[in-house]
Amino acid sequence: MSETPGQGPYPPHPKRSPIERGAVTRVLLLGGTTEASALAALIADSPAFGVTLSLAGRTAAPRPEPVPTRVGGFGGAEGLARWLAENAIAAVVDATHPFAARISANAARACAEAAVPLLAIRRPAWERRPGDAWIEVASVPASVEALGPLPRRVFLTIGRQEVSAFACAPHHAYVVRTIEPVGDALPVPDLTTVSARGPFSLADETRFMREAGIEVLVTKNSGGAATYAKIEAARELGLPVVIVARPALPDVPAVPNAAGARDWLFALCAAAGSTPPASGAMAGS
Repeated sequence: MSETPGQGPYPPHPKRSPIERGAVTRVLLLGGTTEASALAALIADSPAFGVTLSLAGRTAAPRPEPVPTRVGGFGGAEGLARWLAENAIAAVVDATHPFAARISANAARACAEAAVPLLAIRRPAWERRPGDAWIEVASVPASVEALGPLPRRVFLTIGRQEVSAFACAPHHAYVVRTIEPVGDALPVPDLTTVSARGPFSLADETRFMREAGIEVLVTKNSGGAATYAKIEAARELGLPVVIVARPALPDVPAVPNAAGARDWLFALCAAAGSTPPASGAMAGS
């Protein structure tokens, strides 16, 4: 079996369902995104599900969630498969970030090994629109090269774990916005850090970029509406955007949003002969 995300289909999940008639369906929700939080809110009050939300732990003070939460890794695909079996998990929803390729690959392998149905929430990628000045690159290191030799004031929105890649281009001035203060932990000489938690509106982003004197935006093609305002702001201000393309991800069933994942979970219950609430009672649907 290939261990490279997106190369070759993962073994199909068995058609049998691990959901027992009338039992609570235990769901592992791999989160850290707005879609994960939205799905947790949609099914938290349903008696049909017992949900555990798993977070990677990159944020010391994550937002409160309406379901039980665990923090930290599982020990790779083997560790996750073991955890699924030990906790009698009947379904897994991968609602991790589109760039969390390793986590998604581990989830696909673990679910195949443990014979647990898996669904991914894959938000649509952003597409270039009239007025966008995009420079599309395949990786974060390539985005450093795309900035060029002339000094520029750069707004980095790629996650603080990736900032170290820009240490090799110290002639630029960088602005990084983080949820939590980072002090002097980021190894870039000319760096301004701003602590703020989104979501940010178009007006917020436009004002921030203008006041910070931003000349170029570097971001990942995360997709979705939650952080699209920065793309719109760059368009309005006429700024170039260096945008990192998404990595290849496992070939597994996927939906674009939390509502689709909720429907998939209820369909699993129905297929197993369980008795979820009627569709009209689905968390306000």
